[in-house]
Amino acid sequence: MAVPSELQYTKNHEWGKVEGGVVRTGITEFAVKALSDLVYVDLPEIADLTEKGHPYAEIESVKAVADVYAPISGEVESINEDVVDNLDLLANDPFSGGWLATIKISYPEELEGLLSPEEYEKLLESEAH
Repeated sequence: MAVPSELQYTKNHEWGKVEGGVVRTGITEFAVKALSDLVYVDLPEIADLTEKGHPYAEIESVKAVADVYAPISGEVESINEDVVDNLDLLANDPFSGGWLATIKISYPEELEGLLSPEEYEKLLESEAH
């Protein structure tokens, strides 16, 4: 399973990519596979405030509805409208074309609480057992 080295991760299988004072966010390949057949995504509004560890988006599959938790506190700067119209972007390319939102970082120290790629790989290994 892909674990891109330029990203940071949460224990809930979200990812973040720091781009200056903004974090591009999404869900991992593991989360996409766990959800299976995606049917709907509900993204936040631009200017919504997020709080680290709290839901900021929702993804519905034929199996379940899953909350997507913010990896960082801040203000939503942009959302990926393309993924709303084409869930295949999320299903087939969760780390690039399937990103969900960008969040302007309110508390840079929160980044220290995210998992490195190596820590995330260990989490995946532990959940496989």
